[in-house]
Amino acid sequence: MRLQRKGRKKRPFYHIVVADARSPRDGRFIERLGSYNPMTKPATIDIDRDKAYDWLMKGAQPTDTVRAILRFKGVYYKKHLMRGVKKGAMAVEEAEKKYQDWVEAKEAKIAARFEKSAEEQRQFNAKVSGTAPPKEEPVVEAVEEVPATEAAAGEEE
Repeated sequence: MRLQRKGRKKRPFYHIVVADARSPRDGRFIERLGSYNPMTKPATIDIDRDKAYDWLMKGAQPTDTVRAILRFKGVYYKKHLMRGVKKGAMAVEEAEKKYQDWVEAKEAKIAARFEKSAEEQRQFNAKVSGTAPPKEEPVVEAVEEVPATEAAAGEEE
């Protein structure tokens, strides 16, 4: 299991694929599991968790980056739970319920992170929108005015 680079120069986009170790990086592959876009904030990861789990159970060896992605998406957590089922520590239904609860909590965290990032982007865009903030008028100290009768008396002298 590895990443297959797509996208243009300096704008990478990856497909997560299962490929023979002897095939070139961007060459033949057996099955496409999902995609990974590191250019978005936070990075966008779409993956078929069930297919990835099946390939892990068949013995596919992921690269370090793909392993981190699978861990982030919960595929390794599912493998951990199913190992517990195999040893008799819990039932399949209980493991599936734990896994679904974990996935829902993780998806909520990711959605909150997307919202936070979008709000930061909106604030930045408002800050650099091209409209200048209103200028503060300088404070002019009022000069004491001399009453008109005193001013007229001073001119006559």
